[in-house]
Amino acid sequence: MKPWLTRGLGLTLTHVLVRVLLGAALVQWPLQGTVLRWGGLLVVVFVALLWGGIDGIRDRRANPDPDRGADLTMLWLKAGAVAGLLGGFLTWLVDAITPIPVGVKSLFFEITSGAAFTVLLVFLPAMLAVTVGRFLVRREQAKPVEQPAPAPVPVGAAAGANTAWSSDDSPTEVFPAVDPQRDDRR
Repeated sequence: MKPWLTRGLGLTLTHVLVRVLLGAALVQWPLQGTVLRWGGLLVVVFVALLWGGIDGIRDRRANPDPDRGADLTMLWLKAGAVAGLLGGFLTWLVDAITPIPVGVKSLFFEITSGAAFTVLLVFLPAMLAVTVGRFLVRREQAKPVEQPAPAPVPVGAAAGANTAWSSDDSPTEVFPAVDPQRDDRR
């Protein structure tokens, strides 16, 4: 199965389950509608964030060169389109067949405006998470590998114990002293 289709079907399932559970919860707690709706929205966003982050991390680890990575933008746009269109249709179908009041408008609304909102609800968080995942792996790969510290070099009196350099009989060049009063540059 194509990766975008897998993600689209997974997020369709998430979207439909959230809408069905939200409809059932609103029957039981009608005064908590705002909190329940925000909770459902956050669940769908969280699933897209989590899955997108995993994709970004996997892609950067597989392809350290940014130019060689997978095109996750189109993958998540297709996944969002599947989740929006199929999720809207299935939600409308659940509302039409079962007694659970999912709060669906018309089929036309669900596969146009509702689907567009769901596409954005999936695509934007997923792309944000892909970017963050790639960034985190790049930072991890850019850390310098720690080398063991070199052995300490003796200084002072302890350095004088090693006299191998002092027995060298190489000639030393002597430079004449510079007299600041005399100017030979003319």
